[in-house]
Amino acid sequence: MDEDALAEELRQSIGELVRAVRGVDTMPPGESAILGFLARGGPLTTAELAQRRGVTHQSAAKSVKELTGGGLVRAEPHPNDGRKHLLHITDAGLARLQGERAQRAHVVNAAIRDMFDAEERERLRDCIGLLSRLAGHLTEK
Repeated sequence: MDEDALAEELRQSIGELVRAVRGVDTMPPGESAILGFLARGGPLTTAELAQRRGVTHQSAAKSVKELTGGGLVRAEPHPNDGRKHLLHITDAGLARLQGERAQRAHVVNAAIRDMFDAEERERLRDCIGLLSRLAGHLTEK
């Protein structure tokens, strides 16, 4: 297999895996992504969230409105710009995010146990470092 074919096959396989895992999510991907950004690097403004997600301000604002209405995110006035609000993940939002992540991990773990023997699980474990390095290299660009 040539290198371009390897890259395309890897891209397709990872895409299929991501879509399959997201299939167990109980909240929309945009809302889950926003909670993730706030948990990792918050507080952030709606504009910052839109930029990080690569969506329009309007799209991010819609998700923020849903999350705020559900008590998963709270807004407070921006200390340097009265026109903006800083968004914070609430304890309920963090619990919901952790629940989503745990559900995804449970589904993947069950599939790994069902599909692979001990040797295959070890080979899969070895691939994680390679995939992490590849992702890191791609995000640096």
